[in-house]
Amino acid sequence: MSHRRRSNATGPPPPEGVGDSSTAQASSTEKERPDPPSVLGLERRVLALALAFRAANALLVRTYFNPDEHWQCLEVAHRIVFGYGHLTWEWKRGLRSYLHPLVFAALYKILALLHLDTPWFMVMAPRLLQAVFASFGDLYLYKLSKLIFNNHVAQWALVNWFMFFCITRTLSNSMETFLTITGLYYWFVAIESSKGTLVVPRQKPASKQSPPSRKMALLIAALACAIQPTSAITWLYVGLLDFIQTKSKSRFLFLEVIPLGIFVLAVTTFLDCWMYGSRVIVPLNFLKFNLFSSGGDYYGTHVFHWYFSQGFPSMIWTFLPFSISGIMKSREWRLAGLIVWVLAVYSILGHKEFRFVLPVLPLMFMFSGYNLAAMAQFKGKGRSEKGHLSRFQLSVILLILTNVPMALYMSLYHQRGTEDVMFYLSREAHDGRVKSVLFLMPCHSTPYYSTLHYNLPMRFLDCTPSKNKGTLDESDRFLMNPSDFVGKVFGNLSSFSHIVLFESEERHLKLLLHNSFREARRFFHSHFKVDRDLQSSVVVYSRMNVIRLKPEPVLLGNEGITAWVEAVHLRIVEPAVE
Repeated sequence: MSHRRRSNATGPPPPEGVGDSSTAQASSTEKERPDPPSVLGLERRVLALALAFRAANALLVRTYFNPDEHWQCLEVAHRIVFGYGHLTWEWKRGLRSYLHPLVFAALYKILALLHLDTPWFMVMAPRLLQAVFASFGDLYLYKLSKLIFNNHVAQWALVNWFMFFCITRTLSNSMETFLTITGLYYWFVAIESSKGTLVVPRQKPASKQSPPSRKMALLIAALACAIQPTSAITWLYVGLLDFIQTKSKSRFLFLEVIPLGIFVLAVTTFLDCWMYGSRVIVPLNFLKFNLFSSGGDYYGTHVFHWYFSQGFPSMIWTFLPFSISGIMKSREWRLAGLIVWVLAVYSILGHKEFRFVLPVLPLMFMFSGYNLAAMAQFKGKGRSEKGHLSRFQLSVILLILTNVPMALYMSLYHQRGTEDVMFYLSREAHDGRVKSVLFLMPCHSTPYYSTLHYNLPMRFLDCTPSKNKGTLDESDRFLMNPSDFVGKVFGNLSSFSHIVLFESEERHLKLLLHNSFREARRFFHSHFKVDRDLQSSVVVYSRMNVIRLKPEPVLLGNEGITAWVEAVHLRIVEPAVE
């Protein structure tokens, strides 16, 4: 990818309506460029700040966002290490690679060896590990911003509500985002190093030797595609632009791209074949199902312009006008083109989700950082009277007031009931008060064994796609007529000690549950509906043979003062054998 002239990219953003001198700008850049020890120290401080911030970020994320966070990663990792866990239908058809879950399987193994596999650590440790990857992603976003623009822009490449909400989750898209930003940094380093060698006539031309950073970028790109095959959409754009402008096309293709691609494909295929126990080529199966057969459409479709009109603007939020302005001012068309390319290609697919385009979201913050840096440099001109806030200060206040509350609400409150209920059941199960659980809610609405971390029978409503189009799965049939479905499939529910369901379905099953069950706990879930009826709370019902003992006397203090307190003791009483 050939970069535009560094004279336009390196210097501080010029004020509006004022031309810039390339010569003076380059000279200024040389003066401002710190020595290597200073650069290293600055980057270490950035990384330390990012690690602290992302650790807090991970601890504050207590809500449920997408089933894949648990079911396509942690559930698989839990099964690998502890021997039990549910594999969804994608794993039975060879659509997923084990590369991503194995990262967290290693974490689970360490927790088990240290006897730290408690309910709290099982929930928080994976997100803290992902926070480490996210921190390095922040560092490389800073380095990429500084490489393409300058340090002033890099320090204003802020993070918005959606990155806070999503990046520390154990989604493959979160890992893909980290790899994409890191790979782009090394790719642009290769571009700049190639341009540097071409300036000096006596040196070997760049086509005769490949910069190590480009090989690193290609290796990272291959890993991103192995974890998430659709990452090839991003790297196809990056590679094609560089391929078109490189002089040694055959060397680039046959000595760099293809060997590294084959190497990573061979390693991951061997790994998958070993884990699956049979011959399987995951990228091929993934493409067949999602692209050629439109299998993803089973989970819903959106209009073709959804990413442009609703999805991506919602993710960027109030950064949108600053990002667009930054694109126009910086004229960094190739990165802007990458964003448009990714959105356009994903728009062709019927099934659309926010997380699919997460890898290009940080690039928009680079452009908003460019715009903010321009305003910061000339903020004095934004004051009409002494004591009034400048345009830059008002912009920063606007971004904070619109993103911080949004990030905290979505991370701490919206759809947290399904996370809380599993943490509750985990503690109850480890105390011996849960024997079996039935989830009467849409499939994959909660985490599963990876959070419960206790091997007991559990049942959820299946939603495996049928080969016959139009066939309703269990989840759909339940939502159409809850009481009729439960009566036909589960009878009187006598084989389960606990039932978990949303408040919206609870009212349809009151009569059925009243005879044998009582409400044990109720957890807040959401203030407003997302794609179904309002699921305001998650309710746990337990069988009537979970009894409450009478209050017991407790002796307090050395004087032997007797006080009566209500000590609630729950225990499961095994049903009598008839």
